[in-house]
Amino acid sequence: MEKLGINLGFFLVQLLNFIVVAFILSQAWKMVVDMLEKRREKIAQGLEDARVAAEARANAEKEAEKILSAARSERARLLADVNAAAEKVTADARAAAEAEKAKVVAEARVAAEAEKVNMLREVRGQIGGLAVAAANRIVEANLDAKKQQSLLDEFFSGVSNGKVTVLEGVPAGASAEVTSALPLTDAEQARFTASLGNNVSFKVDPSLLGGVLVRVGDREVDGSVKRKMSALASSLK
Repeated sequence: MEKLGINLGFFLVQLLNFIVVAFILSQAWKMVVDMLEKRREKIAQGLEDARVAAEARANAEKEAEKILSAARSERARLLADVNAAAEKVTADARAAAEAEKAKVVAEARVAAEAEKVNMLREVRGQIGGLAVAAANRIVEANLDAKKQQSLLDEFFSGVSNGKVTVLEGVPAGASAEVTSALPLTDAEQARFTASLGNNVSFKVDPSLLGGVLVRVGDREVDGSVKRKMSALASSLK
């Protein structure tokens, strides 16, 4: 070795150093490879975890959307039910109000008619005087308030055996309608009931001016002052 110019001791030392360095490098390389492999596995695991998390999030979003959709549908159904109930309540309230209104109007009409009759009864004497005054001016007759009662007596002078003569032959139980210029007293109504039967209705028509008008079926007896004045006016033509 010396002939070749190589120092054996130095060569051995350098060889030993190379072997040590090679061993150290091999161990270091192995450590680096192991570290890189672990890092690769860690990255792969992270990517897998991220994929699983993304899938879980997507599934959660889908489930949440289903829940929200069901909630929206339920809310819409509840709103529709509430609106339908509100409309029904409104319609029922309107119908009840209309019925109450009709009832009040009907009651008011009945009360007004009753009040009208009562007022006519209260001012019977005054209306009788006015009717007499009107008759005086037209027929130039000297009528007074007592004449009003005589008109009824005059009417009943045509009664024979409890029946109005001109109405004889009318079927028994036929309904009768008595119209007077003034409301009749209970006693006066009783006279007509006794003569015409129980099926009698009474009306008030101030335009008759006095007396009464009786209708049974298609027959009638007109004992009103209005009819007498009309007859007098016709006779003067």
